[in-house]
Amino acid sequence: MTVHEAQIGRYYEDFAVGDVFRHPFGRTIGETDNTWFTLLTLNTNQNHFNADFAGRSPSGKIIVNSGLTVALVLGLSVIDVSQNALLNLGWTDIRLTHPVFVGDTVYAESLITEMRESASRPYAGIVTARTRGLNQDGDEVVSWTRTVMVYKRDAPHDKGYFPEAKNGPLTA
Repeated sequence: MTVHEAQIGRYYEDFAVGDVFRHPFGRTIGETDNTWFTLLTLNTNQNHFNADFAGRSPSGKIIVNSGLTVALVLGLSVIDVSQNALLNLGWTDIRLTHPVFVGDTVYAESLITEMRESASRPYAGIVTARTRGLNQDGDEVVSWTRTVMVYKRDAPHDKGYFPEAKNGPLTA
């Protein structure tokens, strides 16, 4: 097993089964993050936005919308697992294993569990990873298995996308 330091984006050739990627960013969830996400997704469960109501629940406080927790951990994993992906192929076995509260900081790490060449796209491979989110105390808050199609290093599709300036190159 290899533990990889942070970098931006990986190609199919950069993965190996058994590798662990500790994604470089953590993110503290604020009350506004949770309230806006809850309202944007039309989630009407008051445990996510009504402190008086949530105060009567077993946790005694507002709980972060689980959709936000999943989306945040997914986003934290992109830099390593899918920055150079062309397709997400699926998620399975999503588990919400510990509540997340406003003020918690979430981190993520991924274990590469499977790899194979794409049969239909010679410029890509398929990578499967088990990803989990941890809070600041090390409690696992969410986990899943995700499969993505990732470009190979020599794929032309993600190269040369930055536009050329019509007035020439940037100079001092």
